Amino acid sequence: MKTIKVVAAVIQRQKNDKKEIFVTQRGYGEFAGGWEFPGGKIEEGETPQEALIREIKEELDADILVGDLIDVVEYDYPNFHLSMNCYWCELKSEHVELKEHEDAKWLVKEELTTVDWLPADITLVKKIVQSRKAFP
Repeated sequence: MKTIKVVAAVIQRQKNDKKEIFVTQRGYGEFAGGWEFPGGKIEEGETPQEALIREIKEELDADILVGDLIDVVEYDYPNFHLSMNCYWCELKSEHVELKEHEDAKWLVKEELTTVDWLPADITLVKKIVQSRKAFP
């Protein structure tokens, strides 16, 4: 089975004494309509962090600071194996423009289960909800 290596940004911000996380709704392909953390494929010669900075610039026209690795999610879809490096991130400015996604929103901890996540992201959502770093 083919392995696809990708990165995902768990972008946080502090707003009104609550931490929020930015989530996006996929606007194309087989999984259109599903919710995910923004990111994309790692290109040859890139580190995961470099790929994440590039992908977020392409998808959201935003600049990010990449923090610690949260997890590497390994998930078998029917036609491929996904290996997804997931990092805590912050926006350098509030500017975000959806270039590839159908929709996006900021969610607090209690709202993370209210969207229809893509299968590989469900494991990550559980880790984020349990993390003290995301929600002290």
